[in-house]
Order: sequence, then structure tokens, then C-alpha cells
Amino acid sequence: MAPRRPRDIGTATASAVVRYLRTAGFPHAERRALRGTLDAGDITGVIGVVFECKGGMAAKTASDGLIQLWLDETMRQVANAGADVGILVVQRAGIGEVNAGRWWAVMAGWQYESLCKTGVDADWATFGDRSPVYMHLSQACRLLVHAGYTAVAEGVH
Repeated sequence: MAPRRPRDIGTATASAVVRYLRTAGFPHAERRALRGTLDAGDITGVIGVVFECKGGMAAKTASDGLIQLWLDETMRQVANAGADVGILVVQRAGIGEVNAGRWWAVMAGWQYESLCKTGVDADWATFGDRSPVYMHLSQACRLLVHAGYTAVAEGVH
């Protein structure tokens, strides 16, 4: 079998995440058309949220430094999209596309803290930085719902 091209890996990875998001309460999630230099992430359909997806061997074997570079890229996409939240979704070794809900969802510590505090009167520990926080995509989706992010697609009324 010939190796998959990077574009094919990206398409398969983002498509798997879209399929998962649609079952996790975000039925309007869809792959975003390429936007050139002002990249706004791989997936749209959840207002205020940018999803950047990484797959293939690069993702399955990513170092902490590479994850931080990808997370920084995701935060630039948040600015480009005018969004609030950026989630980097990273395919895990041994976890196939049908189980994308178990892939890593990574966000900056300050962002995780902000999402947890939304609607909660608890005194949370302060992360206050851009250090990555890892959780399963399924957990990130529950956190987004908790924080009030909707399943309404951009432009859909």
C-alpha cells in the first residue's frame, strides 16, 4: 500500500473529527474551506470555536515541543477567525478514526481555566499560561457545552 499524502491524512483526520462532533451535540460541524494565509482552523459550525486537526505519524509521535507549536498555530487561527476558543485535536496511536472522541483535545491552560469557570462559582486553581492541557475530544465537547457554546452553524438561523 502506498503511503498516504499529507493532504489525504489531513482530510481523513478532519472528517473523523467532524463525524464525532456531529454525534457529540454539534450537528452543523463541517470541514472548513481553505482560507490561505489567514487560516481559521480545519472545522467550522461551532460558533466561537476553532478546531485544528493533526493526524498521521506526525501526530501519533508528536513531541511536547511540536504540540506547543501546533497549539500556538491554533491560537493564531482563533485570532484569524475572531473566535474565543481554540482546540487542537491530535490523533493518538492505536486509536482509529471511528474512535476520534478518544483523540487528544489540547488547549492552553488559561483557556481551560476560563471554560471551567463559566457558570461555576468555584475557586479554581490558576493555570494562567499557555501550557497545554490534554483531555479526550469527548471531554472537550462536554466542556464546550458546559461553557455555553452552541451547535448553531455560522450563517444558519
